[in-house]
Amino acid sequence: MLHKMIRRYAFVLVGVLILIGGAARSDEPIKIRSGWLVVPSSIEPLMELKKDVLKHYGQSYVIEPVHFSGTAPQITSLASNDLETSGLSFSALGLAITNARLDDIRIIADQGQDGADGYGTNEFMVLADGPIHAIEDLKGKVLASNGIGGAVDMAMRVMMRKHGLDEKRDYTVIEIALPNMKSALTDNRVALITELPPFSFDPELRKVGRTLFTQKDALGKSQVIVLTARAGFIAGHRAAMVDFLEDHLRALAWYSSPANHAASVKLIADYMKQTPDKLDWVYTTKDTYRPLDGKPDLDALQSNMNALQELGFLNRKINVRDYADLSLLDEAAKRLK
Repeated sequence: MLHKMIRRYAFVLVGVLILIGGAARSDEPIKIRSGWLVVPSSIEPLMELKKDVLKHYGQSYVIEPVHFSGTAPQITSLASNDLETSGLSFSALGLAITNARLDDIRIIADQGQDGADGYGTNEFMVLADGPIHAIEDLKGKVLASNGIGGAVDMAMRVMMRKHGLDEKRDYTVIEIALPNMKSALTDNRVALITELPPFSFDPELRKVGRTLFTQKDALGKSQVIVLTARAGFIAGHRAAMVDFLEDHLRALAWYSSPANHAASVKLIADYMKQTPDKLDWVYTTKDTYRPLDGKPDLDALQSNMNALQELGFLNRKINVRDYADLSLLDEAAKRLK
């Protein structure tokens, strides 16, 4: 009888311990693996450097930044649930919907707008003393892309198409990492390179290179990158995602404030292992435009998608508002008022 009672209480104790353990685990912060390309466009790696301005980090969520050389490769990681959030270019977003069939992908915040009035735009450069003086001169040449299928890559292809030039028939594209673009140009391995900040501000590049056209020339204003997540993850972790976006806005406000500019530049420079004088442009009008409310420009994004579809880069028209869920951002923003 005594043995039976001991055994019964033991079972009860084990059950209680399992429940307690499960409750503890459910209270642990969720891990948000976040795909990123470059800073400061992707603020997620920078959030960890200013935890003192964040309210929820380490409580409801933590971030694990995952670096990619382009935005298109992140589609596979999203599809396989190896990323919780991802900064996708407008072109990568289009491919995620039409090719990868991620119908549950949702736009949740802005990560950078190219060509906004008074702000910077990405550049496509040739040798200053070279033979390329017009886009038509690129016929038969090799062009460098930082990431095939990305927003900047698509801007280059759109501009070439506008001038009657198509890839494979008229020119070749090879993929080169952004830090290696300058040497590829000066070594005459390519005739045109893709340049984004911070690399486009390299004074040595400015001595040898010349801007042939810009992303704004090709596409007008672009919603270059949007922060995305899948609907199932949002539904399962909505409270934590709102906390994450609240802290996203807090970090954006701190890094963007003129009062914090020197400190902001120092943190980013240390992170990128560069000297602050090379990054004084960050979060200024020379940089990509990032609205402090975190709202993407859905009209610009729709225009970008339409251009890709009209030129045959997407196989159907996409209504971007069908894939936007800004309710989390709205809820996060209310907390800051």
